[in-house]
Amino acid sequence: MVSCNYCAATLRESDRFCPGCGTKVYAPAQINAEPQPKVTFLPPETRHHSAARGFSQLYGLDPRIAFLTLIIDLMLNAGDLVTLGLLVPFSIAAGVVLGYIAYRAQINWYGDDKESAKIKGIILGLLTAIPTPLPAILYIPSGLLGLFHNLRRKLHA
Repeated sequence: MVSCNYCAATLRESDRFCPGCGTKVYAPAQINAEPQPKVTFLPPETRHHSAARGFSQLYGLDPRIAFLTLIIDLMLNAGDLVTLGLLVPFSIAAGVVLGYIAYRAQINWYGDDKESAKIKGIILGLLTAIPTPLPAILYIPSGLLGLFHNLRRKLHA
């Protein structure tokens, strides 16, 4: 029994194309008696095409997540100032939780793929865990980009 090198479907000697995956069979030397590992291709919607995505999709945050991050960061920074840094472990824990919430929200609300959402969630978690108000300079514009992205998406729907 001979099989296709790509999908392990059974081939006949007269086959010029694989009946399973459609790969052209060029010569009998390409037909193996043992099946090869199955090659799987990702469907187009799961591939990461940063060039095909717009600026707001790449760098934007869902506005609700940007607002939540702003509020949590302000509360944590005020607490860190008052306690002279004793709340830093709490800031780290809050950063981890916020990072996970941002990851899930970016997928479900904003339409990010899992890899982009994971990167954005990790960045937000790290920026929240750092006890300074400086990260607000980054996520407020990202939230505004997200707001414009969502409005544009609704107009085209």
